[in-house]
Amino acid sequence: MKERTPQMRWEARAQGPLLGLAVAFGGAYAVPIVAPDAASWVHTLCSAVEWVVWGAFAFDYLVRLVLAPGKWLFVRSHPLDLLAVVLPLVQPLRLLRVVATLLLVGRRARMAPQITLTTYVGGAVVGLMMFGSLAVLRVERDAPGGNIKTLGDAVWWSFTTMTTVGYGDHAPTTGLGRLLAVGLMLSGIALLGVVTANIAAWFIARFERDDVEERRQTALLEALTREVKELRAEVATLSAAASVTAMADTAAGAGTVPAPAGPSDDAAVRG
Repeated sequence: MKERTPQMRWEARAQGPLLGLAVAFGGAYAVPIVAPDAASWVHTLCSAVEWVVWGAFAFDYLVRLVLAPGKWLFVRSHPLDLLAVVLPLVQPLRLLRVVATLLLVGRRARMAPQITLTTYVGGAVVGLMMFGSLAVLRVERDAPGGNIKTLGDAVWWSFTTMTTVGYGDHAPTTGLGRLLAVGLMLSGIALLGVVTANIAAWFIARFERDDVEERRQTALLEALTREVKELRAEVATLSAAASVTAMADTAAGAGTVPAPAGPSDDAAVRG
């Protein structure tokens, strides 16, 4: 088994806590949008939670950068993590931290079975849809001429956008909302394509395993059939040899039987 590096050990330990922080960040991000009339202390608390989560991601990124054997290679291979740490907390760029968390959880998903990868990607699809809905609602709710005014409208728009159906009954009217729509469409196409491809790959792999098992059983039956034929041939050979030996023994035994005594022999005995 390959020995894990300090970076891999840190990522394994931090994966669970960061996932919990991502859930907390999602709640802190959603509450002010869903309940804009909430008390001021609620908004303050949500903002504080967002800053704490941002600090946790920044700390995690710095630790992984220090532990990485190749610093520049690590930076190039984790661009979204870097953006999530460097960019300030402005709407809607702070959503990048949620995406970064999904990437952290599924960092080595490519080495996992197809079902596990599909689970990760399916979670990413749901996360992007929900947070895309919240982001577009925040942008479009107060826009003049906007038609996305409720959370239900935003979720419906997000779902039709990610699936590229686009009924047109709800559409963003602001430049930022349209930018969100482009990102959501591209993400939906990519992620749903990955889900479909991996489900197909799982079925293909399953069929291949079944085919290999069937071929193995067929080869085993053929080998057993050959062995049975060989055993039958050996039994037939041994039976033939035993018959020949028995006939030879019978013939040899018949040639050594003493001849009956004749008249001259009887006279010699009487004399």
